[in-house]
Order: sequence, then structure tokens, then C-alpha cells
Amino acid sequence: MTNIQIRKYRDDDAEAVKEIFTLGMSEHVPSSFTHMLKQPPTQMLLMCTFCALMASSKSFLLPILAITLLLAGMRQVVVYMFNKYIDTTLRKDLDRISEAYLQQKDSCFWVAEIDGRVVGTVSCTTNEKAPACLELKRMAVRRSYRGMGIAKVLCRTVADFTRDRGYAAVVLYTSVVQTDAQKLYEHMGYQKIREFVVPELLAKVMNFTLFEYRLDLQRDGKRD
Repeated sequence: MTNIQIRKYRDDDAEAVKEIFTLGMSEHVPSSFTHMLKQPPTQMLLMCTFCALMASSKSFLLPILAITLLLAGMRQVVVYMFNKYIDTTLRKDLDRISEAYLQQKDSCFWVAEIDGRVVGTVSCTTNEKAPACLELKRMAVRRSYRGMGIAKVLCRTVADFTRDRGYAAVVLYTSVVQTDAQKLYEHMGYQKIREFVVPELLAKVMNFTLFEYRLDLQRDGKRD
């Protein structure tokens, strides 16, 4: 079995952590674009554009060209949305992890290391909307190291940290396109308790839904 070491973040981990987060989030662009195409407003726009141009030009070339350009533009919208989220997250906490997590009460940031290489990350911090809980954040594992149980170990690290500090539960948020993450959390005992659309215009247009999950540590403890 691969020797996975979980340890607290050090300042020399900064570039590896940001790389793992950025690459991990960028992976969701294709699935988010597909999700966007499945939405009725998107399909209506494409169909109306095609039919209108077909009726006015009486040629397949112009409608097909227009739809191709429209699809390319929609994909760029998705790319823009994810790049904006990545930039915001870097500025918010990943550019200053020690200050944001290690110097704050009931917060921490860990990395998973294999053979001296940082291959995964996770953090834990307080949640203003759920003061009895801590929030799991920044879970990510390098693509080539997935399927080795790293994410499960990181999840348990957060649960143990939360339990040791006397909190009742762990909460987290994940998106509709992060299906592998949803399966992982549900396997680890998390229950989906709420879903909502991100309150931004682009997200509303895409019907980009977030799911809130909760792991009750008392139930978890009894199950173990």
C-alpha cells in the first residue's frame, strides 16, 4: 500500500497547493459546459437561432456557422466563470494559507504527501451560518493519484479535527458537476441537506446548483 503522509501545510507547499487547486477546478469546465447545454433556456436559444437563420437565409451554412460560434461563446463563458472563481479563491485564502487557516482558531490546512510530493489538500474552518459545525474546504487530489484512498484519509483528518474540538458536525459544499466528489462524501457518511443555485447571473443562467452536505459526528462515532 502506498505510504500516504498527512501533515500540516508549510509555506514551501504554496505553489503545489495552488497548482492542485487550479488544475482540479479547471477539470470541471467540460462537464459544466455539458450541464449548460442541457438546460431548457440554452436549448431554446440554440433552436430559435437556428430556425430564425434558416428561415431568413434558406441555407444550412449560415445557421450552422452561427450555432458553432454561439457554442464557442458559451464555452468561453464557462471558462470565464471558473477562472473568476479560481482567481477569487487564490486572493481570498490560497495566497495566504498560514494567515487564513493556521493562525485562526479552530482552523487548519493539511496536505497529503507521497514520496516527498504534495498530491492532495484539504482545509477546515469555522462556518458562520452553522456555528456548531466546522466546514471542510479546498479538498483536491492530483488526477494521477486518485483512486488510492487519499481523499478518504483527508476526509477523516477533518472529521477527527472537528470532533477533537467539540463540534457536532462537518459541513461542506460541492457543485452539481462534481459527481465524483458527491459519491465520495456520501460514501464517507455525509448527508445532502440542501441545494441552491449560486446567486450570480451566469450561474443562474446555467442553473449551476450547489449542494450542502453534513456529517453528524455523533452518528459517525456510533457507526464506527
